[in-house]
Amino acid sequence: MTRAFVFPGQGSQAVGMGQELAAAFPIARETLEEVDDALGQNLTRLMAEGPAEDLTLTENAQPALMAVSIAVLRVLEMEGGVEIDKACAFVAGHSLGEYSALAAARTFGLADTARLLKIRGQAMQKAVPVGEGGMAALLGAELDQAREIADAAAEGEVCAPANDNAPGQVVLSGAMGAIERAINIAGERGIRRSVKLPVSAPFHCAMMAPAADVMEKALGEVEIVRPLVPVVANVTAAPAENPDDICSLLVEQVTSMVRWRESVLAMRDAGVDTLVELGAGKVLSGLTKRIDRDLMSLNAETPDDIEAVLKTF
Repeated sequence: MTRAFVFPGQGSQAVGMGQELAAAFPIARETLEEVDDALGQNLTRLMAEGPAEDLTLTENAQPALMAVSIAVLRVLEMEGGVEIDKACAFVAGHSLGEYSALAAARTFGLADTARLLKIRGQAMQKAVPVGEGGMAALLGAELDQAREIADAAAEGEVCAPANDNAPGQVVLSGAMGAIERAINIAGERGIRRSVKLPVSAPFHCAMMAPAADVMEKALGEVEIVRPLVPVVANVTAAPAENPDDICSLLVEQVTSMVRWRESVLAMRDAGVDTLVELGAGKVLSGLTKRIDRDLMSLNAETPDDIEAVLKTF
């Protein structure tokens, strides 16, 4: 079995996430508390009690999801003796999950990762006033079709693919008017379903340029070391190990498409046969099944999940 550890992105958050794990394992509880201390915020209570609308805020959801992912990893390490550089061939994460992957591979310390994601969330929210940008999922569209629809809808405004998630699932991002036009055009072109997403900003498109500038400065102020395991980057769908490359890719990631489908295929082509999703939800496992049904998907979120995953080692 050749594994990759993968880490979920925004949208996987839910009130109650990480609580069963924290109750069962002191190391998980300590991990969540470490993130709280780094942020000067009781994020653990927000995860446990909500309200959901506060947890869903980008600046909260991003560090919270990372905290749960790293808590899971630390439980695997402590309870199962898992060593990440021996347990998997690659790590990868969807959007903010790339930061979780980098923290897992020890490129960043946990406290630095939490602070970077808080800054990233705030910067992405501030980049575009609420209501001026949006995102839409095109279900049943392939990437080339989504690009053509985005180009037709733009009319001088920003409109571009933001996530190439899986065959038949591409997300567009851009100015609200262009996104609404894209939904109409997609319907006219026979795309099965187009859904405006409940997001507060147009992530992963050129409108996020102010946030990219903020992240360039923030990343310049933290220590970035070579990862213990190659990290498959969202921007290139290829492994990255050089700290300078990782830094520039994270800056570029803010305005660039998340190439998740290609990332999974690249890991498969490099010999990976099992993807283990560490953290909240099962979104990436669902995408894996759409990308290649022959790839095995495992989830590690609850104590029972972790016990099942450890049996595969």
